[in-house]
Amino acid sequence: MLPARQPSDADAGGVPDSAPPAATSAPPAIAARSLLGTAWLRIRRSKIALAVVVLMILFAALAPLLTAIEGQDPYTTRTSPDVLDDYGTPGLPLSYYRFPSADHWLGVEPGLGRDLFARMAHGAQVSLIIALLATAVSVVLGTVLGAAAGYFGGKVDMVISRIMDLFLAFPHLLLVLSLTPILQSRLGDTALGDGSLLPIASLVIILGFFGWAYLARVVRGQVLSIREQEFVEAARAYGASHRSIILRQIVPNVMGVVLVYATMMIPTNITAEAALSFLGVGVKDPTPSWGQMLNAAQAGNWYLTDPWFLAVPAGALVITVLAFNLLGDAVRDALDPKSSRG
Repeated sequence: MLPARQPSDADAGGVPDSAPPAATSAPPAIAARSLLGTAWLRIRRSKIALAVVVLMILFAALAPLLTAIEGQDPYTTRTSPDVLDDYGTPGLPLSYYRFPSADHWLGVEPGLGRDLFARMAHGAQVSLIIALLATAVSVVLGTVLGAAAGYFGGKVDMVISRIMDLFLAFPHLLLVLSLTPILQSRLGDTALGDGSLLPIASLVIILGFFGWAYLARVVRGQVLSIREQEFVEAARAYGASHRSIILRQIVPNVMGVVLVYATMMIPTNITAEAALSFLGVGVKDPTPSWGQMLNAAQAGNWYLTDPWFLAVPAGALVITVLAFNLLGDAVRDALDPKSSRG
């Protein structure tokens, strides 16, 4: 026989002792991140590429300080028999000058015995300055012309678009190879012709002037859709000028695309400078650059007997370009509106 059930508080209209409390705690707040915050978070995930890029920039910026600590400079020649093997002609460094040492951190170069580390550091400075300035010129031209073509449309769009097609139709390398010596001869009559700034200025102008067309086409396509947005119509109704609308409403909304293009253009210009200097139409001796060092290594066939002379600038060039490309991929993924915000 089952025992009789004892009356509970619920039977008497009361609240059971085990009933949950009426008030429940609110869920924890989720901190929102801005687009730039999310982009920076994703870029930081490419830690190796970001670290290499930062180190290379610091290496170039601190070149005078680093070479002063080493106690060398990129221009002093050492052709004495105690530095270079003078059998036949002064050529290969002796064994204790050929590879890294306490006095010469990367050894000395064949032929002239100049310090390799000093030339590497100052060459990084020259190569990065050319790449960054040429990229800045391309970005400014491409953004302004692309935004103008997309915003105004009509005849303005037709003229700028045909100029884009003209620039994109020419073989870029052949055009740069043929025009760089001509521009250098023209600039030689100016104040730039008296110093080492002549090849640097000519490369910045050439690479920057012929690198804007692709960005302008991308920006134009973005602006064609942005100009129909409500905030642009509101700015027009408010009476804002075309210049104000382009600079304050249009351009800020395409800066993501521009930033991605800029990060991808920097390694392209580094490679272009190295290629032009290697072919003898860019930076010339004694001004150091990575491309000029590659040119010196092959000009005397030194790479056959002293591969280290070729490996040092080539290795730095490959590592830097690869790091910038990986960083550019990270920036593209971070600013891609179609990607998930992680």
